[in-house]
Amino acid sequence: MKKKISILDCTLRDGAYIVEANFGSIAISGIIKKLQDANLDIIECGWLKNAPYQEGTTFYHTPADLLPYLQERSGQILYTVMIDWDRYDLELLPPYDGKSIDAIRVVFPYGKHKEGIAVGREIQKKGYRVLFQAANTLAYSNADLRILAQDMNAIEPVALSVVDTFGAMYEKDLVRIANTLDQYLAPGIRLGFHSHNNQQLSFALTMRFVELFQQRKRDVIVDCSLSGMGRGAGNAATELLINYINCEHNGNYDMDMVMDAIDMYMSYFMEHYSWGYSTPYFIAGMYCCHVNNIAYLMKNHRTNMKDMRNIIGSLSSEDRKKYDYDLLEGKYLDNQNRKVNDEEALASLRKDFAGRKLLLLAPGKSILTEQEKIQAYIDKNAPLVVSINAVSPQYHSDFLFLISTIRYQYAKESYPEQFAAQKRILLSNIKTVPDAGEVVVNFDRVFQYGWIYFDNAVIAFLRLLNRLKVSSVVIAGFDGFKTSYNETYADQALPTLGSGTNWGEVNREIAEMFAGFKAAVGDNMQIEFLTECPFDR
Repeated sequence: MKKKISILDCTLRDGAYIVEANFGSIAISGIIKKLQDANLDIIECGWLKNAPYQEGTTFYHTPADLLPYLQERSGQILYTVMIDWDRYDLELLPPYDGKSIDAIRVVFPYGKHKEGIAVGREIQKKGYRVLFQAANTLAYSNADLRILAQDMNAIEPVALSVVDTFGAMYEKDLVRIANTLDQYLAPGIRLGFHSHNNQQLSFALTMRFVELFQQRKRDVIVDCSLSGMGRGAGNAATELLINYINCEHNGNYDMDMVMDAIDMYMSYFMEHYSWGYSTPYFIAGMYCCHVNNIAYLMKNHRTNMKDMRNIIGSLSSEDRKKYDYDLLEGKYLDNQNRKVNDEEALASLRKDFAGRKLLLLAPGKSILTEQEKIQAYIDKNAPLVVSINAVSPQYHSDFLFLISTIRYQYAKESYPEQFAAQKRILLSNIKTVPDAGEVVVNFDRVFQYGWIYFDNAVIAFLRLLNRLKVSSVVIAGFDGFKTSYNETYADQALPTLGSGTNWGEVNREIAEMFAGFKAAVGDNMQIEFLTECPFDR
């Protein structure tokens, strides 16, 4: 393993966050074998955990659980697993026997390096080599880094890695940290770098780290994963890194073997799971925020980017680094549920809707495919037409009901004439002070919690109509979600749910909410459908 630059692939460890460690035995064996054949220097095979081992996962109980995957282990490769400094019982760890893993990486948070080193000493006593990961290294001052390095010198691990936990580093941060550690760290200790791609800088910073040490004596380790697989924004991609090292630093890594690993074992995960750069994970990097907070807001509230930034920005710097979902939920509700006095707005709407037929135009594609039928209904019945959460430019609408800031902005900028011509019904999460032609209703009047996808605009408006004592409504375009814009929306550019959404789950929850609403209102509201609706049961 002794090389100026060593590459460590952490697909099976960092990728475990994406698939809950369930890679499957074939993929685990295959990925390790292909990385071996590609001449990788260090292969991180997963985690050690206290829980009993479940076959096909990369959460191992003891090193013996890896034996089926290391039948063809190479003596030129260092095989590692990772432990959290405080989450693995070292009583479970048997003495090193040379048959399974060779080394253990110990990750510790800022402020806990002494405790992490103590864990490392116990691991060394059992014969394993030790590598350390200083999570959130960006938090360390130069004085902190000096102390960290000096304490590491006393234990002489294989390596100490700089970790850009929140993907928040810029080049100047990496240079400061690397230079300081290089100054104080003993010459025989390798310096490593583990990046995250929140700001699209993972690969660039990894290259900068390598270049920084080309004219120095210290050897380095750089982390990567196949296709960048890793929690949130992911990591530097193995295929990018080995191509760079081969081309610029006389590497001898076999790209064909890496491509085989991606074709044979990663394609399934790329099709069924999501990771990599996205704007939400950029927000995490911007605020040095734990990615679980971002994942919570995306999964539970599908929060738009501006609101997400404001919510994360409202957390203290310490709260951003952890994930307290109760606190985050409170911040979300504070952001969304801005209170207004909406009694005058409700009175105005009652007057507008009193005694009138109502036609709701949801944004589904059927308002295009059934346009002739819908227009004939309008011509015959002269209803008040309400467009739901999207402008319907094919029709003359009297009202536009909007539930999110992004849909409000999109409607205003994309259809300015229609936007201005309709009376707009807004929720208080969008704005609290109405412009001319707008009424604002409190957010909490139309939403009920208990579902992941609780904020369906059609059901929200039906709840509002029920409060307004409207007894009869006709709906078109309530089509349910499909797998693409072309199938789902009349307006193919309409902002919608993010990638990776479970569309079947969305439709199931909408069906539950709609059934619950109908049961609650009973005979007080008659609902008819002008176009086919999957929720009409």
